[in-house]
Amino acid sequence: MIGLQLLDIFLTIFHIIIVGFNLFGWIWKKTRMANFIVIMITASCWFILGIWYGIGYCPVTDWQWQVKEKLGERNLPNSFIKYWADKLTGSDVNTQFIDILIAVSFAAAVIISVYLNFFARRKKRA
Repeated sequence: MIGLQLLDIFLTIFHIIIVGFNLFGWIWKKTRMANFIVIMITASCWFILGIWYGIGYCPVTDWQWQVKEKLGERNLPNSFIKYWADKLTGSDVNTQFIDILIAVSFAAAVIISVYLNFFARRKKRA
């Protein structure tokens, strides 16, 4: 049981790092390409693995939900962000609101990352 609890904590921290890096990894020049790569991995999971598992599929969420179910949690939402929004607010945050927030935030991070990695560099060289 303690092993599962530690794994749950690890997966939560790992999730937070991935989400944070997806959204803000473009800020530092040294991490911009890594940010782009992590964003592309995330998008691949959501949209390519999503063909078989449902759009927005995240293997980390899948693994963590398996752990949480073994720890006795039930009725887990599809989204890690939804889970924590509910937990932090103590209410049932609207799923559609969370999905839109995720989509807009992720799209903004993609646009910024692509611009900084592939277009801003060219302007400086020219």
